[in-house]
Amino acid sequence: MSEDEVQQKLSELRITKDQLPKIRKGDACIKLLERIHGPIAEGRIIRIVRKSATAESFEVYRLVVKDVKG
Repeated sequence: MSEDEVQQKLSELRITKDQLPKIRKGDACIKLLERIHGPIAEGRIIRIVRKSATAESFEVYRLVVKDVKG
């Protein structure tokens, strides 16, 4: 998402960036997106569109965070 899209969506949802659910940089979804779109930086917001039998499709948003090594 562009920075303008991010600010608009956060305003609509009445939340801050840090209140979004997190997704780790090493998550399979992020790895797949990086193969298609190139590197995804930590701190970036991604939009995931999911198909649903009842709602046709719906969008979720995630904040990309650093992997926890351990």
